[in-house]
Amino acid sequence: MDRHIVHCDLDTFFVSVERLLNSDLEGKPVLIGGAGDRAVVASCSYEARQFGIHSAMPMKLARQLCPDAILVRGDHDLYSTFSNTVTEIIEECAPVVEKASIDEHYLDISGMDRFFGCWKWTQELRARIMKETGLPISFGLSVNKTVSKIATGEAKPCGERQVADGMEKHFLAPLSIRKIPMVGEKSYTALRNMGISKIHTLQQMEVFTLRQVLGENGVTIWNKANGMDNSMVVPFRDQKSMSKENTFEADTIDMDRLRKTLAGMVDALAFELRRDGKLAGCITLKIRYSNFDTHTQQVKIPYTNSDKHIAEKVLELFKKLYSRRMLIRLIGVKLSNLITGSYQIDIFNDTMEEIHLMQAMDQVRKRFGTDYIQKGICVPDLKNPKYAH
Repeated sequence: MDRHIVHCDLDTFFVSVERLLNSDLEGKPVLIGGAGDRAVVASCSYEARQFGIHSAMPMKLARQLCPDAILVRGDHDLYSTFSNTVTEIIEECAPVVEKASIDEHYLDISGMDRFFGCWKWTQELRARIMKETGLPISFGLSVNKTVSKIATGEAKPCGERQVADGMEKHFLAPLSIRKIPMVGEKSYTALRNMGISKIHTLQQMEVFTLRQVLGENGVTIWNKANGMDNSMVVPFRDQKSMSKENTFEADTIDMDRLRKTLAGMVDALAFELRRDGKLAGCITLKIRYSNFDTHTQQVKIPYTNSDKHIAEKVLELFKKLYSRRMLIRLIGVKLSNLITGSYQIDIFNDTMEEIHLMQAMDQVRKRFGTDYIQKGICVPDLKNPKYAH
C-alpha cells in the first residue's frame, strides 16, 4: 500500500494566537518572550523576521535589530488550549496522528486514497482548522515524514505543498542543506567546510563518505537528502508515562531534604525525556504519610522537558498537597501525556545561559550518569508584564 504522510504546522503559532486576541498586532513586528536583557526570543512574526530576527536569538539583540517591535510576554496555557483544540479536530478526522510539538502534527492517511483524494482531503482539513480556530496553518503531503516536513517549510506562510511519489529527490535537490532535519550548526559547518551547500550535492555523494565525516548521523542525513525515511507516525495515545519514587529509610518532615529529593527526581526524569526525544504534558505528585495514607495531585502543563519548569510545578504541587504536617514515608513524581518532540524555548523564563547550562549538564549525565550532577529548584518570576514596547 502506498504511504501518504501529512505534516501540519501552525504558522508563527504564538504570534497568531496573540493576534486573535489583539487585532492591533496584525501586520506589525511582534516578539514573543521575556522582557529581560538575558531573555531569548521564543517566537516572532514574519514582519520581525525581515529584520533578521529568529527564534532562540537573545532578546536584547532582537530589540536592537527592530526597536519598534512589540514585545508580548505570552500565555503558554492559552497556547496549549488552542493547540489541543487543533489536535482534537485532526484526531476526529485522521486515522493515525502524532503530535510532534505544540504546533505541529504528523498524519498517516495511507489507504484513504481509495475513498478520498488524499490531496483534497488534506486541503479540506486545513480549511476546517482555519475556519474553526482562526489560525493560519501550512501542510506538506508526501510518502514520508521527512519530505512532508520539508514540504511544509516550503509552503509557508499559510500554504500547502504536495510532493508526488517518485519526485522526492527532484523536490529536495535545489534546497539548502539547512532544510534537512537533524542538520544542526555542527553538521552544517562540517558540510560547508566540504563545499556542500545544496542537497543535490549530498545526493551525488557516496554514503560512506558522509559516514567518515559525521558518523552514523551522516548516514541518516544522506538518507533524508535522498528522500528516504521509513519512520512511522506514532500515535499520541501510544505514549506512556514515566515516574520515580523514593521511600525514606526513616520517615521525615525535613523540608530541605524533601525539596532536594524532589529536585533529584525531576532532574533524572527531565533528562530521560530529553534523551528519548519526549515532552510531558502532565505532572502527578504522590505523598505517602507515616500512617500509609497516600495522596496524589496532578496538573496539566504546557508540553516541556525542561527540569526547571517541571521542578517549579512539582514544588507548587507539593505546597498544595502537603497539608497534614505528618511525617512522610514516600514521595514520588510521575510525568504523563508524553509526546514526541524536542525542547522548545520557554516564552517566560529561559535565558541563553540556562539553555547552555541544560545542554552542558546533559552531556555530563550521558557520560557519567544521571546522579553525577543536578541543580536545585528555581522559583518562577511572576512580576513581568505581558506587553511592552
